[in-house]
Amino acid sequence: MHGFWVATAALACAAAVLPAHAMLPIQHWQTSTGAQVYFVESRDLPMLDVSVEFPAGSGRDKPNTSGLAALTLRALRLGTDGLSEDEVSRHLADVGANLGSTFDYDRAGYSIRTLSSEAEMAQALDILARILQSPTFPADSVEREKLRTLAGLREADAKPDAMGGRELARLVFRDHPYALRQSGEKDTLAPLTRADLAGFYATHYAARDAVVAMIGDVSRERAELIAEQLTQGLPKAAMLQPALPAVAALSDPVVSELVHPSAQAHIYLGAPGVKRSDADYFPLWVGNYILGGGGFNSRLTAEVREKRGLSYSVYSYFSPYEQLGTFQVGLQTRKDQADEALRVTRATLAQFIAEGPTAKELEGAKQNIVGGFPLRIDSNRKILDYLAVIGFYRLPLDYLEQFPIQVQAVTAEQIREAFARRIDPDKMVTVIVGGAHAK
Repeated sequence: MHGFWVATAALACAAAVLPAHAMLPIQHWQTSTGAQVYFVESRDLPMLDVSVEFPAGSGRDKPNTSGLAALTLRALRLGTDGLSEDEVSRHLADVGANLGSTFDYDRAGYSIRTLSSEAEMAQALDILARILQSPTFPADSVEREKLRTLAGLREADAKPDAMGGRELARLVFRDHPYALRQSGEKDTLAPLTRADLAGFYATHYAARDAVVAMIGDVSRERAELIAEQLTQGLPKAAMLQPALPAVAALSDPVVSELVHPSAQAHIYLGAPGVKRSDADYFPLWVGNYILGGGGFNSRLTAEVREKRGLSYSVYSYFSPYEQLGTFQVGLQTRKDQADEALRVTRATLAQFIAEGPTAKELEGAKQNIVGGFPLRIDSNRKILDYLAVIGFYRLPLDYLEQFPIQVQAVTAEQIREAFARRIDPDKMVTVIVGGAHAK
């Protein structure tokens, strides 16, 4: 998630130099199936990048089927009507196409990068269409993926960072589906069947819910045909997917200490933070850069690392989703320093929430955010990612153009008020993995 903030700031910097519509003339339309399409025509390279995403992330799981959403996404490419898993891979390799995927709390989908020459592009798009529209969910392949996931869970359960992240999500989100481990649990994965995957697919991969993002060496006319090709055979739905339930605020502080033989204590603080659509998005974004998102320029680094040497690195970030994602602070420190490091981190956070940034901090943050990143968008792949975000969360088409303007408009008082509204330092989750007091 931290990478999301950094990459968005890089895009914002480029947008500050050139108008977004001149640099990224985003075209938007709806297919005959109701899918939303976001397209940028780019003739610089003989390539095409396309993604198709759905509201089919882990937020659509239930406690007794945790992991179903992730397993369904992976299983789409395990075989299609007419092609085995090996044949899918071979057909993609024959034309040099690269298949990728997206999965988080909200979204799930596939992307492809292909040459724009007609023969290669046609074959690559045919494979992507088959994966999306006619998966067969072969039972033996599904069982193999379940075993692979279970092995990964056993490995993750031994790592302090994975343990801490899982516990933090469980305590921050509680009975919300965001609390569920995205990969699932051994008790919920084992009973899943091919029929469960097929049912999830039919419900959550509907054409009306699809968001198609596309950038590359094709015309608008060709892009329209591609979007139709990729969505015509998707499941039909009478209505769009309902919104996820709201995330409730924390009513009390919670502390959890987990045993681990690590030489260091891993410390995490968290609370529900911000939605993609929140009016506080930009004040929180800029404020967090000052607090803990700006690396060596951040206040947490100055207080915890530079002044006291309690940790090599300390960070904070917001993860924006359809509903309130996590606000998280994290660091590692020696076990005998854990209490002091946690005290300083909490005090620094509380002071920032109470007082906001100084004028010098705010000006430096704005300069770094808008002017300190590359002055151009350096790959179609990155542009595709943000077209998908703009489309999925229904952000305005001039979002990139407005980003630096919104950053520059943020005031210290807006930051202080936004943090005070969103984060109560006395009602946060604290998770310590491998601390001296763990039993």
